[in-house]
Amino acid sequence: MTKLIFLYLFIINAAGFLLMLLDKQKAKKNRWRIPESRLILTAALGGSLGCLAGMYAFRHKTNHPKFTLGIPLILAAQIFLWGWILVAVRPL
Repeated sequence: MTKLIFLYLFIINAAGFLLMLLDKQKAKKNRWRIPESRLILTAALGGSLGCLAGMYAFRHKTNHPKFTLGIPLILAAQIFLWGWILVAVRPL
């Protein structure tokens, strides 16, 4: 079960990172863009670290408060939730 969770987190974070790269490339070429809601949803589904890394690696969406505040808040909430789960599920 733990391996599946780590595999999922790896895949969703890689997807978040790659979506930021793809959207940045499309923005440079004035082409159809990935909806912001899809980028936020990817972060909310566990890909916040990948999205955050992609934002700063590609300097993409770094002037949008929805992303510069929202993605780190989602990441902080996810870290808190995982910490709470680990403490709550820990055997006595």
